[in-house]
Amino acid sequence: QVQLVESGGGSVQAGGSLRLSCAASAASGYAVSRLCMAWFRQAPGKEREGVASISSAYSTTYADSVKGRFTISRDNAKNTLYLQMNSLKPEDTAMYFCAAGPWCSTSNYWGQGTQVTVSS
Repeated sequence: QVQLVESGGGSVQAGGSLRLSCAASAASGYAVSRLCMAWFRQAPGKEREGVASISSAYSTTYADSVKGRFTISRDNAKNTLYLQMNSLKPEDTAMYFCAAGPWCSTSNYWGQGTQVTVSS
């Protein structure tokens, strides 16, 4: 099993930046580096949406709404996933979740989320 813990959320003004982190821990011998990892978000009253993903081969995908502003990365030596968010907009306000799975189309493991609030 894999446990995911997000951090780095907070409140910022529009145009500001935040960096989210997701620390992954797993049973001894389980290779977190082999998992696809991703960020999702859910705003109040809205469905959860995928924000960005990064495969074990470091291939990345982004939602159109965040392309050019957000950057996903991973440090396999630290079993940590990151999301650098720049030029934040009020519509980026949401709970952000870290997820992981054997393929980028499947998320078997989820974190508890970290809140991001962007004020205008």
